[in-house]
Amino acid sequence: MKFGIFYELQLPRPWRTDSELTLYQDALAQLELADRLGYDFAWEVEHHFLEEYSHSPVPEAFLGAASQRTKNIRLGHGIIQLTTSHPARVAERVAVVDLLSNGRCEFGMGESASITELEPFGRGMEDKREVFEEAVRAIFPMFKEGGSQHHGKYFDMPLRNVVPKPVQKPHPPLWMACSQLETIERAGRNGFGALGFQFVSADAAHAWVHAYYNAITKRLHKLADYIINPNIALVSFFMCAKTDEEARRRADGATFFQFALRFYGNQPGRKRPAPGTVNMWDEYNAWKRANPDQQEKALRGGLIGSPETLRRKLARFETSHIDQVILLNQAGKNSHEHICESLELFAGEVMPEFQGHEPEHQAWKQKVMNRDIELEEIDTTAFRERYGAHRIDVPVKVAASG
Repeated sequence: MKFGIFYELQLPRPWRTDSELTLYQDALAQLELADRLGYDFAWEVEHHFLEEYSHSPVPEAFLGAASQRTKNIRLGHGIIQLTTSHPARVAERVAVVDLLSNGRCEFGMGESASITELEPFGRGMEDKREVFEEAVRAIFPMFKEGGSQHHGKYFDMPLRNVVPKPVQKPHPPLWMACSQLETIERAGRNGFGALGFQFVSADAAHAWVHAYYNAITKRLHKLADYIINPNIALVSFFMCAKTDEEARRRADGATFFQFALRFYGNQPGRKRPAPGTVNMWDEYNAWKRANPDQQEKALRGGLIGSPETLRRKLARFETSHIDQVILLNQAGKNSHEHICESLELFAGEVMPEFQGHEPEHQAWKQKVMNRDIELEEIDTTAFRERYGAHRIDVPVKVAASG
C-alpha cells in the first residue's frame, strides 16, 4: 500500500490580509516534510471561486514550487479540470510540472462538479462529460513529437507543435477524479487510475476494488491512444496523535470538510451562494452546536486516532487491495503544527509496515491484470454512500439560506 497527502487549500473565514500567504507557505512546508518522511504522493486540486472550501485555482504553480523543495514524492494533479481549460494549455501545464520535477508528475483529470466553476468558462453540467471526453482525445496527440491538430464540437486546434514535452514517455501516469462511487468503475473502463474522493468503509473499498479491476481487465474501452494506469486510490480523513481522544480533538477540519461539501451539494447544480453572502465557518459552527452527536460520529470514521488505532484500521483496508490511501490532513482550521506532528507520528510508527507489503500487493495486482486471478463481480449498490456510516446530515434549508 502506498500513501499520499491531499490538498484543497481550505481557508475558512475570518480572513486576515496574510491568510492566503500563510496557507500556501504552510502547505509547501508540510509537503517538504512529507517528502523527507517517505510519503509516496502529494495531490493538489484545481478549483475556482469556491470561497473557504478551496483556494487552489492554479495547481501547476503550487506543484512547480513543491518540485523545487522535494526529491522523491510524486506530485499529482488531483485534478486538472478539462472542462475549464483548453487542451493545449493542459498539455503544456502537465509537461512543465513533469520537467520541473524531473519526471515526478501524475496527471489527474476531471470535469468539475459545480455550475459555479463551469459557468464562467462557458460550460454547463449537462455537457461536461462530453467536453471531458473530447478533451482527452485532443490532449494525448499533443504529448507526441511533432505537431497535432484537433477539430471537434467543443475545441478547435489548428496544426501546432505543443511544447515542451513531458519527461515521462509517452506521458505521465493518468488518473480520473471519481467524486461519485459509480465513476470508479468508469475510470477502470477507460483505463485511468481512479482517484476516489470518497470516505468509505473497508467493506465498501473491497467492493469498489473488485468493480474497478473487473472493469479494467474485462471491459476496457480507452478514449484515446494512451498507456493505461491500473490503480485505485481512496481519500480518507486523517489525523494521527498519541491517543484517539487527542486525534479527534485535533481533527475538527474533517467535519468542516464534510459539512462544506454537503452544504454546497444541497444546492441545485451544486451552485454556490453569491460571493460574500455566506460565512461557511459560522454556518458550520452553528450546525456543530446543534448536532454534537453527529460531529462525534463523523470523527470516529476515517483514519483519525492513535498509531495503534490507525494500524488496526489500515489492516482492514489492506485486505481490500487498495493501491493507495490518500490522507486528508489540511482541512478546516487544522493547525500547521498538528498537521506536521500527525505526518511525523504516522510515518514513524505506522506507514513503514504497510509500505513494506507493497511487493506482495504488486504481485497480486499482476495476477489480476493477467487474469490469473478472477475477481468476484460484487453488487456495489449497498456501497454508494459517499461518506459511509459516518456521514453527517446537513438540511437543505440550511444550504438554501445563502
